[in-house]
Amino acid sequence: MLPTIAAAALALSLAGRNPGDGRDLIRAMHDRYAGAWYRTLSFTQHNTATDTAGRETHSTWKEYATFPGNLRIDFLPADSGGGVIFRSDTEYVFAADTLQRAVPLVHSLLVLGFDVYVQPVDTTLAKLVRLGVDLSKLREDTWQGRPVYVVGAAAGDTQTVQFWVDKERLVFVRMLQPVGRPTARRVADSRFEDYRPVGGGGAWLSARVVFLVGGRPVWKEEYVDIRTGEPLNAALFDPRQFRSARPAGGS
Repeated sequence: MLPTIAAAALALSLAGRNPGDGRDLIRAMHDRYAGAWYRTLSFTQHNTATDTAGRETHSTWKEYATFPGNLRIDFLPADSGGGVIFRSDTEYVFAADTLQRAVPLVHSLLVLGFDVYVQPVDTTLAKLVRLGVDLSKLREDTWQGRPVYVVGAAAGDTQTVQFWVDKERLVFVRMLQPVGRPTARRVADSRFEDYRPVGGGGAWLSARVVFLVGGRPVWKEEYVDIRTGEPLNAALFDPRQFRSARPAGGS
C-alpha cells in the first residue's frame, strides 16, 4: 500500500509542472517506483538477428538479474558454456566456460531500464554522465503515440547521446547512441517495447527490445517465462563461478 500512496503523492506533486532537466526526471523516475520495483528478474529470451541482406537467424538465451547492477546471460544450450556477466560496470565474456575478456562497461539499458528505480539517484546520474548524456537538456516529444520526455538532445538532433522516457509511466523507452569511428559514425537506436505490469506492485517490464543501427533493424529480443521477485543465488553473477553456479536445467 505504501508504494501506491507514495506514487499517488508524487503524481499530485508533479501535476501542472514538468521536470526542469534530466536530473529532475531521473529523480522522478526513482521516486515514482521507490519500494515497488522488483529486485530480481529472470526470463527466457528469443533473439532474431537480421543481416544486411535481410536474412534472419534465431537463438535463445536465459537471463538472470539482480538490481542494481547484475546481469547474467547464458547462451543456450547452457552446457555450451557461452555467456556474459555484467557486474560492477564490467562486462565478462565467456566461451566454453572460459573467460575470454573483461572490459569496463556502463550498461546503459540496465541503468535506465532497471537500476534507476532501486539505486541512489546520484549513482544513476554519475553513470549517465559517463555515458555522455547532457542532463541539462530536456524537452517533450511523442513516441509511438505516447508523450515522452527526451534528455540529452534538441528536437531534430538524432546524432547526440539521448534517452527517452514515457511521460505518464516514467519508464525508459528509447536511447540513441552514436557508434563506430568518427569517419563512419552511425546511430544505435535501442527501443523498449511491449511494456506490461509485473510483480503486483505497479512496476513494469518491457517484453520486447529492438535494436537498429543506422536506421536498419539488426536485433530483436522477446521475453517469455518472465519471473520477478524470486531469490537468485549471488554466485550466478560471480565470474569466478560462471560454470559451477549455472542453474540446473538452464538449457
